[in-house]
Amino acid sequence: MNPPGQPSPLILNVDDNEGARYAKTRVLKHAGFSVIEAATGYGALDQIREHAPALVLLDVRLPDISGIEVCEKIKGDPATVSTLVLQTSAAAVQTLDKVRALEGGADSYLTEPIEPAELIANVRALLRLRQAEEALREADRRKDQFLATLAHELRNPLAPIRNAVELMDPRYRADDKVLAEARMIVGRQVAHLSRLVDDLLDVSRITHGKIVLKMEEVDVGIAIANAVEASRPLIDKKHHMLHVNAPQTDCKARGDSVRVAQIIGNLLSNAAKYTPEGGYLELSAALEGEEVVMRVRDNGIGIAPTELTEVFDLFMQSNGAMPHSEEGLGIGLSLVKTLTELHGGTVEARSEGLGKGAEFIVRLRAVKKTATEAQARAAREGAGSMRRVLIADDSVDGAESMSILLETRGHEVCVTFDGLAAIEAARSFHPDVAILDLGLPGADGYAVARSLRANPDTEGALLIALTGYGQESDRARTRDAGFDGHFVKPALFEDVMRAIDAEGAPGRPRNRGAGVATAG
Repeated sequence: MNPPGQPSPLILNVDDNEGARYAKTRVLKHAGFSVIEAATGYGALDQIREHAPALVLLDVRLPDISGIEVCEKIKGDPATVSTLVLQTSAAAVQTLDKVRALEGGADSYLTEPIEPAELIANVRALLRLRQAEEALREADRRKDQFLATLAHELRNPLAPIRNAVELMDPRYRADDKVLAEARMIVGRQVAHLSRLVDDLLDVSRITHGKIVLKMEEVDVGIAIANAVEASRPLIDKKHHMLHVNAPQTDCKARGDSVRVAQIIGNLLSNAAKYTPEGGYLELSAALEGEEVVMRVRDNGIGIAPTELTEVFDLFMQSNGAMPHSEEGLGIGLSLVKTLTELHGGTVEARSEGLGKGAEFIVRLRAVKKTATEAQARAAREGAGSMRRVLIADDSVDGAESMSILLETRGHEVCVTFDGLAAIEAARSFHPDVAILDLGLPGADGYAVARSLRANPDTEGALLIALTGYGQESDRARTRDAGFDGHFVKPALFEDVMRAIDAEGAPGRPRNRGAGVATAG
């Protein structure tokens, strides 16, 4: 039977024999199906075009054209190709008849007389098959939707990164303050990109339409700054004036920092797209009771009252807005709604009508950092002492930049670019910590780890995998190989430092069973 609340599948019963047609219709209706009828081939085609049945029960012998020709026309028309066809016949019962019908596109073939139970079982089996095919198509559609969304979101951070890299070029003679800001821009946007790439690699989330949030305390002021950076190229291109009213006090929301910046950035981009050149945009955020309330206003083309409830639908673009909109897939506001609701928040759209601008309001749960938490963080950041750190990475830039960062913290560093060199260097350097890429030439990171564990002088070293491989199977393999931590490139330097500092002073015996928390 059909699930409660869902309409019964519609079946078209085609047979020129009135008695046989009546009997089959009665069996199908008794089983809970909706049934319409036709006595000729062309009549059947008309019924299919008008009513789009889920399945056609099609007799082979018809007075005008054969059922096999009807089936070929059904399967040859893109508008009806997905319609199921169950061919039946009381005369064409030979194997060659069945083969011809199935090769003509029929989904199944039964010879008459048909037992009622057999007929119903075949119909239900074919409908289950169609349901499974539709589920596969939906999964594929969701994957394509996710990839389109990701491509859309990847473009925004690239503009501030490119601008920051330009500022670092010596020919611009930028001062230290400008260079520091450029580095901060690159760091924030690379973190943003890294998280988006993580979504791309997680096949399970793609096929099931899931996005996993990394919940933390989000500094709303920083999230606003990141969103403005990402949206600035479009805002400047259209010569808009943007007024930002960021919270002056400590304003934090419970959420995923990258996704909160995405929510704000998408609203800003949407406002910029649908506001004619030289418009006015306003972004504000404030604590209101237990919530952080963020508002994005514009004086753009506005939203028709009939479309206010639809603006968050996927791929929705107002017909009236098309001449004003930039190129896009109509996914920005849908993503805003999805991400906001995943945070347990709400989003609403307001507009007095076409030509009167629009306002979008996002509400997220607010949090406040306690004094105890602040003290604990300061204690963690003050921990640590000098270590001997061995780095093995075939990326020269990656290895040397990590070395420079570690040396600024007072650590002694030895850099190698292949696995065999790392094993040789460890014999004399006796590292307290080894940061190893897994895909090393000569000997991979696993082989280097095994060598360090086998040497009494380095068996207690902290082993950290720093790699581009981030699936759970990769993490399990590094754990099995004796690594204490697993970080996915590009990892935050502070995360690596926390893993190193958490291990106590050099030479102190460590709990080999505890390990270090891994990070993505």
